[in-house]
Amino acid sequence: MLIHKTTLRVRYADTDQMHYAYNGKYFEYFEVGRTEMMREQGLTYRTIEESGYQMPVYEAFLQFKNPAFYDELLEVETRVEKIPQAKVHIDHTIRSKERDIVIAEGYIELAFIKKDTKKITRAPEFFTQALKKYFENK
Repeated sequence: MLIHKTTLRVRYADTDQMHYAYNGKYFEYFEVGRTEMMREQGLTYRTIEESGYQMPVYEAFLQFKNPAFYDELLEVETRVEKIPQAKVHIDHTIRSKERDIVIAEGYIELAFIKKDTKKITRAPEFFTQALKKYFENK
């Protein structure tokens, strides 16, 4: 299993009138975790697209547990539990580093499509190879 953690701080622009992190920002926080995890594996969206693939969101789920507040330091944990096929399922947990509580949990499923045809396809070999080491039996 691949587990990656990154931290971010709730910006003032992320908050609503109640001083909570606005609900629409949580998927952005998921994206920060996901892109940083992929970057660490050498899988930037630029690299993927230059190789002729794209990864649109196929399905998304988010469950709020506790509010996050302005200037709060959050940890976004991102997990991939199996080698992707035509889609990759990525779980996310957002925690407050300051209050040691879960803020939100959810997942994103991204499909692999060919950039030129927009047809769904299997995950490219370079993508699965980059993740393979996390799933080998040890």
